[in-house]
Amino acid sequence: MKKNFLIILIFFFTFTTPVAATTTKTVMVFGDSLSANYGIPIEAGWVALLTQRLQPEFADYQIINASISGETTLGGRKRIEQALEKHRPEIVILELGANDGLRGASIKSIYENLEAIIKICQKNNALVLLAGMQLPPNYGITYTQKFQAIFPQLAENYHIKLIPFLLAGFGDKNDFFQSDGIHPNEIAQKKIAENVWEVLQTMFKNEQVAATPDI
Repeated sequence: MKKNFLIILIFFFTFTTPVAATTTKTVMVFGDSLSANYGIPIEAGWVALLTQRLQPEFADYQIINASISGETTLGGRKRIEQALEKHRPEIVILELGANDGLRGASIKSIYENLEAIIKICQKNNALVLLAGMQLPPNYGITYTQKFQAIFPQLAENYHIKLIPFLLAGFGDKNDFFQSDGIHPNEIAQKKIAENVWEVLQTMFKNEQVAATPDI
């Protein structure tokens, strides 16, 4: 009788004890080849380096890289909802627009596509960290200035965090780029990670403060 009772207890606690809910939060990088490890090993990319920076202070976060080489703002606009549904991120690092600019796309279309992505993210309760971009001067002063202004304008209009320039600190130095002169090399990845981390960590800390109960 005691043996049967023991078996019942084991069965009860094995199959009825609730499983602890996961507390892992997700940061989704949503970008183009600048984030998709173009021409370099995955472990050397800035997204991987950023993951290392999360430990140990922000170990409850994970980073998902949903970037695609060659992606445009229109392509991102078309796939953002699916990406959000799949990964359900708390934070989205939005790094798009460079390919549009290099192709001479209209400033209006770039702005509107990024705007649509931001709105969809906010509708899905995801905070957005927007990566600012710049173009080489050979695209003309009028176009390059209007392109560069897109990112702070969006950040201000939608109250989101902004990385002023993703390639800050080396964007004008050939030694930090691959042979094509467009894609950052391995040496540059640490600098990109630092540029992102400088702003991203403030978002983590603000969330920690907001989540702390009043005493």
